Amino acid sequence: MKTTTTILNMKSLRAIALAALLALGAGGLVAGCDSGPAEDAGESIDDAVDDTGDAIEDTFD
Repeated sequence: MKTTTTILNMKSLRAIALAALLALGAGGLVAGCDSGPAEDAGESIDDAVDDTGDAIEDTFD
């Protein structure tokens, strides 16, 4: 059985992961459509944040 603290921590971590993804997405919109090294780096960061969010969710499931 999950405690209230664990549930709150899980919700907080999900909120942080979502905020990070939204920030990266907004940065992508500002950067434009040209593909280059900066876009590749941004995609790598986005993938890392997605993987981190998935790992956090798996930890609490």
